Amino acid sequence: MERSTPLHRRTVLVQSLLAAGAVSAQASEPLAATALRIENVTRLYPVEVARVVTPRSTDEVKAALASWPGAVAVGGGRFSMGGQVAVRGGLHVDMRQLSGLVWLRPEAGAVRVQAGMRWRDLQDLLDPQGLAVRIMQSYSNFTVGGSVSVNCHGRYVGLGPVGHSIRALQLVTATGDVLEVGPQSRPELFSAAIGGYGAVGVITEVELDLAPNVRIQRRVTPVPLRDYAEHFRRFVLTDPTAVLHNADLLPPDFAEPVCVTWHRVGDDVALTEPERLVPRGRSYALEQNVIFAMTELPGGARLRERVVHPLLMRPQVVKWLNHEASLDVAELEPRTRAVSTYVLQEYFIPESNFLGFAQEMARLLRRRNVEALNVSIRHSPRDRVSALPWAPEDVFSFVLYYKQRTWPRARAEVGAWTRELIALALRHGGRYYLPYQLHATVEQFNAAYPEADRLRRIKQQVDPAGKLSNELWRKYL
Repeated sequence: MERSTPLHRRTVLVQSLLAAGAVSAQASEPLAATALRIENVTRLYPVEVARVVTPRSTDEVKAALASWPGAVAVGGGRFSMGGQVAVRGGLHVDMRQLSGLVWLRPEAGAVRVQAGMRWRDLQDLLDPQGLAVRIMQSYSNFTVGGSVSVNCHGRYVGLGPVGHSIRALQLVTATGDVLEVGPQSRPELFSAAIGGYGAVGVITEVELDLAPNVRIQRRVTPVPLRDYAEHFRRFVLTDPTAVLHNADLLPPDFAEPVCVTWHRVGDDVALTEPERLVPRGRSYALEQNVIFAMTELPGGARLRERVVHPLLMRPQVVKWLNHEASLDVAELEPRTRAVSTYVLQEYFIPESNFLGFAQEMARLLRRRNVEALNVSIRHSPRDRVSALPWAPEDVFSFVLYYKQRTWPRARAEVGAWTRELIALALRHGGRYYLPYQLHATVEQFNAAYPEADRLRRIKQQVDPAGKLSNELWRKYL
């Protein structure tokens, strides 16, 4: 049993809605595994494969590639949503057992891990040393290698994609070579592996920069949409104490961003959350019912805007950075995925086009009756590393979190309005993120990522037979 702690902000929310009779407690449906059928977190678009292997060493990865005559795809936590971790009729390399620590050097602020380690497991090793991951997603369930393969980002102010924190990679190529790649050693292959979705090799080890674990305090500021970009530049980006930042746009209007910035504070500021990491194995059934209420009950969108979000943002919170970075994606899980599922999309827009895109996006989401829970805004400086950058210049990212039905007609409808959103992003000089459903046309992919020709060239050099593949690259590369 967890020891008694001050009420978590989600607990305050849940208790309030329970008292109002808006939700009831109900356990979520467990996930089921199906042999040779590679599912992703959404349960949409599973991929039938011929064989699955679970290597525990780099040598076993090398042997698997050598012994398999056909196409090979690599997967970790399976949070990508469109077949990025599997290829039809091929070999699926499940990296989750390749999860050990290679070395940790606190004095150098660096760590090297096997690629199947999850961020949460790494945090268990770093926290006693007073250290934290420098750049990662907002949730800790992802594997390190998978995060590198999609070139993830989080809410870290001024840091950008995870590629900016990678010192070196160990890579197994399709021909079985085990290579050490980095900014000074085979830099072109290094850049192609970061955000390359397994196109040029299997990442087996990752060497990362670390950061100090610090106390952070949440500060919440509503800002008019027209003023948000300037507010971020003046009061967040230039503030040396700002560690994490995002702004929430809420349905149905998506017109009043609520800025949430976590600032570094001194040890003299008392913690309101004494836990250093989010406890493992928590039940999130109540949170799941809250999300159900907001998406299914009449007036659910206004409920979130006027009741739920203010309740979440009201309490003052001071906690460790590692606690905020160790959130569990289970809190986003639906009660069931039988008839509906929760999905993400993301769009990267140049700073100068922020307002125009935000306003047109809101109109499109309303016109298309998208069941959006929220749009989270983040910021990234220009990507200096990846051969396939989603941020070729400084950008604001719009992370759309929405609910969709699972039947074929609903999937087709989502595909149609997704292509409209991608077209909108392209008209504003932006790009879309690749780990999600494969709704973009080939023409849209080529327009968003003209650097793909460079990735194709590098891949041809190290994988001339095209052995390393997945459903993403079968369609676009």
